[in-house]
Amino acid sequence: MSNKDSVLVYSTGIGRIDTPAHSEPQRSGDGIARIRRETKGRKGKGVTTISGLLFSDAELKLLCAELKKQCGCGGSVKEGVIEIQGDNREKIQQVLEKKGIKSKLAGG
Repeated sequence: MSNKDSVLVYSTGIGRIDTPAHSEPQRSGDGIARIRRETKGRKGKGVTTISGLLFSDAELKLLCAELKKQCGCGGSVKEGVIEIQGDNREKIQQVLEKKGIKSKLAGG
């Protein structure tokens, strides 16, 4: 038996070892994009965040790129949340509605 075919099933140190399936982390949300403006932890600089989307990381990055292009500003995807620089809530909501994604403005 070769070394790469062997699988550790039990260890005396920690008990049973289950090999986790290599899958994407589950996204929490209901599929409705929540668009909010945040400044906390950003030294007063405002960003617009979009959360609640049940997309994969690759789909979120594509959507982020499109939103950045439409708004003419920078942004990124962090932990399943799209962050767009500045207060662009109305523009972002219009773009998402055109793409058929339900969205709502959240927060104040």
